[in-house]
Amino acid sequence: MHLSNEYNKLAQPIEKKKKAAIYARVSTVEQAEEGYSIDEQVRLLREFCKKEGYEVCGEYVDRGISGKNISGRPALQQLLSAAHNKEFDIVLVWKMNRFSRKSIDLLNIVEMLKTKNIGFRSYTEKYETESPSGKLQFQMMAAISEFERANISENVKMGMLARARAGYWNGGKVLGYDIDSTEVDDRNRAASKLVINEDEGQTVRKIFDLYTGGFGYKSIAGQLNRAGHQTKRKKSFSINSVKQILQNPLYVGIIRFNVRRDWTEKRRNNINPDPVMEKGKHVPLISQDTWDQTLAIMKSRGGRPNRIHSGEHPLTGIIRCPVCNSGMVLSRTTNKTKDGTKRVLEYYVCGAWKNKGSTVCRSNGVRVNYADEYVLTKIANVANNDRLIKSIVLKINSEREKNRSPLQNDYKRLEKAIDSVQLRKDKILGLFEEGIVEKDDLIGRLATLNEEIAGLEERKAPIKSKMWQDDTIEVNFTLVKDVMDSFTKMFKESLSREQRKHLLHLLINKITISESREIDSIKIQLNKEVVKHFTTPEGERSSDDDDLSPSFTVFLEL
Repeated sequence: MHLSNEYNKLAQPIEKKKKAAIYARVSTVEQAEEGYSIDEQVRLLREFCKKEGYEVCGEYVDRGISGKNISGRPALQQLLSAAHNKEFDIVLVWKMNRFSRKSIDLLNIVEMLKTKNIGFRSYTEKYETESPSGKLQFQMMAAISEFERANISENVKMGMLARARAGYWNGGKVLGYDIDSTEVDDRNRAASKLVINEDEGQTVRKIFDLYTGGFGYKSIAGQLNRAGHQTKRKKSFSINSVKQILQNPLYVGIIRFNVRRDWTEKRRNNINPDPVMEKGKHVPLISQDTWDQTLAIMKSRGGRPNRIHSGEHPLTGIIRCPVCNSGMVLSRTTNKTKDGTKRVLEYYVCGAWKNKGSTVCRSNGVRVNYADEYVLTKIANVANNDRLIKSIVLKINSEREKNRSPLQNDYKRLEKAIDSVQLRKDKILGLFEEGIVEKDDLIGRLATLNEEIAGLEERKAPIKSKMWQDDTIEVNFTLVKDVMDSFTKMFKESLSREQRKHLLHLLINKITISESREIDSIKIQLNKEVVKHFTTPEGERSSDDDDLSPSFTVFLEL
């Protein structure tokens, strides 16, 4: 009987350990103000895995990155890629909002994990998604969390509206003023007050004086730049920066707030027709007469807007100035022929020169007809030349292989340095346990070592992302051929110039020109958006899995 029991034990299959992936994230603000640090999140999750009998097969960490958008987080993208390859059985997070603040993103990620038979668990919210009841609880918690965040956001907005109506400044840095946060409002709460910065105030007054004296935006920007004036961010003045100052009622003593109806979005179509306009607590920089005169001039010039021609010309923005690398924009000149008729010539010119004047750069103009025809012909020639595509693919893969070894060496060196600092942490903890090191000394030395590890991790993250990116996508002849053929076909079938411009901007990353003003190189970009757009039939395109598919970017130089 005893032998039979032993035999049965041996005959039973050994239960395989579940493989777990740990994900941790903290934004810059959270890192500074609240919550657990990255290291603490990872430590707690490791302990949880040990307790549950999970094998940690991967740790994915995004440091100092907001949870607003999941597509901009390299570690999360790596985790999703590993999930597609079924490299683990469960994903663990300290808190579900580490994945995303949006319930729709959370639900999409968990649903994708479910299709791969991968579970999801949160350390602080005690539920799981492997069972129907656990999944229901997760969905309810995700919705409640998003509601709470929206409610907090709305309360903050209401507070800011109240301060604006009381004449206090809610904005950030503004030219002409410094911010004094020692001021308190009527309810004895902290309120930002604007104090005149005399040096910058002279610049603001000069802008209004020049404008009311008859000068246009570009002329003013040029004069300011030649005289050495700078914006609040210590940059050269542009047409737009001059215009924004002239349109800002702050300088006449008025607080303007809630200009956009949806304050979390920066879009052009959500302008509030009735923003808050209240007399401010700050001292004006210009008089009411100057402000009224400025508005009158703007109104009189309303039919003749002073703007850069963006036009429908397809290469604006992606063709680059050979001197300063700014995007080039459209410029038109009118010449008279011998018979007296007028002839309009179009050029791509340096955007910095067009926007800020000759003190920043020169025009470096390239004829539009030449540039458009050259680029389109070059792309068509590549699409129709299989041998050329093969040589481009071979060159790309050779360069990627050549660059892989230095990246791996850098990564290993940083990992070794992190291990070394970790050993020093363990040693100091050991000395504390033995009573050799005092608690205050321990805390200070651990803080220094943690900062050192965080710095090394920050240096390691982009290297890891690049290594992962190189391993994620295989650049082959078929992929490049399909994209180029599809682009050529779609470009020919486009009904409008705006559609053709969109296709070119999607495919081309940058066009450089030489000092002799001829096209030097055309850099094609292949990423998941481009590949999906040009290789998926239009009726089958969906944005549902855009953020969940692995990210990559590869450049082809023609």
